[in-house]
Amino acid sequence: MSVGKVAALILALVRRPGLWPVVARQAHRLAARGWWRRAPFLPLPDAAYMGFRALTQHGDADREPDVADVLVWLVWCREMERGA
Repeated sequence: MSVGKVAALILALVRRPGLWPVVARQAHRLAARGWWRRAPFLPLPDAAYMGFRALTQHGDADREPDVADVLVWLVWCREMERGA
């Protein structure tokens, strides 16, 4: 994601503290193996996985997720964890 989208996502998440635990769990679940050995040393998902998700959602593997898409996905994850 671009720096601007990351900043917008962080701002949106600051306003939704109920999603913070979901973000932590998903970051742990989706982090690429050995992420601590490669720059930028962040628990980011594998690029191939993100491309696959973008392709299946939007038909374009190179499309970056929108902030709204990420928020909707996090809410869905929270509901699935609760068994909703």
